[in-house]
Amino acid sequence: MLRATFLRNKKLPIRVKLTPSLHIRHASSISDASADSVTGKYVEDIIKPYTVTTYARPNLVLTKGKGSYMYDLEDREYVDFTAGIAVTCLGHSNEEVTKIIANQALTLMHCSNLYYNLPAGDLANKLIVKTIDAGGMADAQRVFLCSSGTEANEAALKFARKYGKSISEEKTEIIAFQNAFHGRTMGALSVTANPKYQQPFAPLIPGVHTADPSDIKSVEKLISKEKTCAVIIEPIQGEGGVNSVDLEFLKQLKELCAKNDVVLIFDEIQCGLGRTGQLWAHCALPKEAHPDIVTMAKALGNGFPIGAVMISEKIESKLQVGDHGTTYGGNPLGASIGSYVVDQVSDADFLANVKASSDKFVDALSKIAEENPDKVVGIKGRGLLLGLQLKSSVDATAVVNKCRSYGLLVITAGGNVIRLVPALNIPNEAISKGMDILAQAIKEA
Repeated sequence: MLRATFLRNKKLPIRVKLTPSLHIRHASSISDASADSVTGKYVEDIIKPYTVTTYARPNLVLTKGKGSYMYDLEDREYVDFTAGIAVTCLGHSNEEVTKIIANQALTLMHCSNLYYNLPAGDLANKLIVKTIDAGGMADAQRVFLCSSGTEANEAALKFARKYGKSISEEKTEIIAFQNAFHGRTMGALSVTANPKYQQPFAPLIPGVHTADPSDIKSVEKLISKEKTCAVIIEPIQGEGGVNSVDLEFLKQLKELCAKNDVVLIFDEIQCGLGRTGQLWAHCALPKEAHPDIVTMAKALGNGFPIGAVMISEKIESKLQVGDHGTTYGGNPLGASIGSYVVDQVSDADFLANVKASSDKFVDALSKIAEENPDKVVGIKGRGLLLGLQLKSSVDATAVVNKCRSYGLLVITAGGNVIRLVPALNIPNEAISKGMDILAQAIKEA
């Protein structure tokens, strides 16, 4: 009611397109909305007084999106290279997803996990079958559906603990890695080795040890057949800096886990579901190096909250009724969307287009790096999970702000990196437009 009353009394300006002309070398910048604008007043009067402190955010209120473009309360247009942090893989307001939501909402949105429902069963089956067909997790057998990425990781850690304790009450320790990000709930936070996130909420779950994702010997020093139950790792670290973990390291890691009867968890919440140009990042590995558990979320719902955990029969065999559960996980609405997304991102032609789009991004990023050797270190990542590593003398946040002022949404990652995670079906026009803006922002940095 407050919002409706507020907006009824405000006259919105006509749309201002922020994107600079491709032929203009010195595009004029339009800053975030001022304090006395419709946006500024809405933020100060309606949002801030009633919203819990979480993120540091600019004076920007997004109101709608279509494909790879977004619009704010001032009706200004932005090219979107964030996709809601690798979430809207099929673009904003995807027409098929919208139809699925409408049809399923008219049929059955929720029935609880006290009963089976058709969409949840279809999604679980599809995830297993398509994963194996794509050359992913060879032992994939069961799926647990939940509502978010951090919830998926919490479930994975619980499942691994249950497996470890089925062998010994002492087999409960977990190995995680530097620069990892697995979520903000207490279990997921405990394996996210970042003091900025962890220290305000310590003490966390005991028995967690941190290794170096570029040094297998650091894992060898920590792993124990008697005490270690799980190792959790992102094949490509997103939040931590768009760091691709070496494939040879991942092979050696699986060997260590197999030797010590330790559950290997791959967190593919950001790097999975087509983002690398393959269904899963670990599809690049031979089957003997595949994980025992894969966690996913983000892209699975194209904006609708849904996550999932895929496990092997080895893990399933240790679980009993009542060991874990969820109220919203596997609801028919989310599962229907997830099923459609999995169909799209597992399609060979779709994945080929992801690779082609990645090539366009990499070519443009390479040109930026070549033209700005004093500002850019290099390019990181794979597929459409890419990073532009800036030199320490360049402020990545300032570049993000400059991009936004020209009509491009990008985000940072750890280690002074500009992170690009656009929709997987981003059109060439949006790639070109956005990369021209990024090039201008880097030039001016």
